[in-house]
Amino acid sequence: MAETSLPPDDILLAHFIVSDDVERSRRFYTEVLGGTVAFLGPGGLTYVRLSNTWIIINVGGGPTDDKPGVTLQVPADPDRVSSFLNIRVKDIEKVYAEWSARGAQFLTPPKRHQYEIRCYVRDPDGHLIEVGQTTDPEGDWVPDRWPSHS
Repeated sequence: MAETSLPPDDILLAHFIVSDDVERSRRFYTEVLGGTVAFLGPGGLTYVRLSNTWIIINVGGGPTDDKPGVTLQVPADPDRVSSFLNIRVKDIEKVYAEWSARGAQFLTPPKRHQYEIRCYVRDPDGHLIEVGQTTDPEGDWVPDRWPSHS
């Protein structure tokens, strides 16, 4: 994997996805979303650097000694989701136009909500990705800028 310095709390997050076709997914995350390949490993294991994180792409498989009873697979029903990648952007209309031109198929155009404008796209295996832009002119890149719900 590409070298990186760890943040002050010594934790670095990445998002792991299971793909039926790792090469196809690599092309989506690099050619459509604009990431770069950071690592290619055995069996197709691929790390794509996307902004300040990595998307780890690999094939599915059955249980292992450290995850007994767990099978990794692409979404069986892409309309039933328990987690998704969330990408925050500064200009959602620009991103929507660029990614659409590169082949991204969004569920809808960007829609305005109370604190953000957002839309969703699926990767080639059906993984859901939210793309959102704050409507706060000062930005919402860190939690202390988020509206209070207390």
